[in-house]
Amino acid sequence: MALLITVILLALIFDYINGFHDAANAISPIVSTKVLTPFQAVVWAAWFNFVAFFIAKYVIGEFGIANTVAKTVEIEFVTLPVILAGVIAAIVWNLATWWFGIPSSSSHTLIGGFAGAAVACGGLGAIHASTVLIIAAFIFLAPLIGMFVAMGLMFITLHIGRNFKYHKVEKFLHALQLGTSALFCVGHGMNDAQKVMGIIAAALVASGHIATIKDLPTWVPLACFTAISLGTMSGGWRIVKTMGTRITKITTLEGVVAEASGSLTLFMTEIVKVPVSTTHTITGSIIGTGAVKRISAVRWGITKDLLIAWLLTIPVSALMAMGIYWVVAWF
Repeated sequence: MALLITVILLALIFDYINGFHDAANAISPIVSTKVLTPFQAVVWAAWFNFVAFFIAKYVIGEFGIANTVAKTVEIEFVTLPVILAGVIAAIVWNLATWWFGIPSSSSHTLIGGFAGAAVACGGLGAIHASTVLIIAAFIFLAPLIGMFVAMGLMFITLHIGRNFKYHKVEKFLHALQLGTSALFCVGHGMNDAQKVMGIIAAALVASGHIATIKDLPTWVPLACFTAISLGTMSGGWRIVKTMGTRITKITTLEGVVAEASGSLTLFMTEIVKVPVSTTHTITGSIIGTGAVKRISAVRWGITKDLLIAWLLTIPVSALMAMGIYWVVAWF
């Protein structure tokens, strides 16, 4: 019982860290365009992260992404030591990337850690290969979808507004960005909180407290959405700088388009029940808006560094989790 409680607490700590690590994704456009102050933005983001719980439970009616994450590892290898090692590795990598201001994926950190610990326990056969491959594919697909959706929306918006003077519609764009930012925060909450729900569900199944994720008690999603909201309230200012200024300079119009594109991408992946990175999604969207202005508007050197960090996240998290599992297995 003590091990189960430890796993759940660490999972919620990871969820909290995920909140301040990924807060930058949700608030960097709206802070960069000065529509909201940093403090106003984190309160705004935290509130809509929590609202996502009610949308997932009462509007969508299920937590499909949580179910996908729980199935990353074959059921016979889902043990508390495996989950513990995976969560510890995810926490370490998340804190390291936050410290260095690298907007890596909390999603892939957690999944890489879970899968790596399972491999240490039972070999490659311990992971559900098709699920892991789909999740890994979206390392590339999520930013690409976000980028192309942003480019399409940017072209449409510029065409519709070609006869308008920017200063005349700026107040309208500020109000519109509040809406698109709220939608993106809802998408962030629904996507990221469910990943931790999947891990806690796996722990409860492994300990015999529930039979399937459908039996998950209400306190679990409520705790997960609360933890990520509190984490978002804590900020994440190191990553805000990278996301908001270093990739490309963002105007209010571009902030609206980037957040709208990111929201659409997150909602699409929610429908198909694939956990994706909100970091990857909004980065692709920001690149798409910048590329429409001119290709040189995007700082491709920074983008290349981000891509390398993304590609390293799953294998590094997996290797760390394997080492941690071997230590845990001694006790």
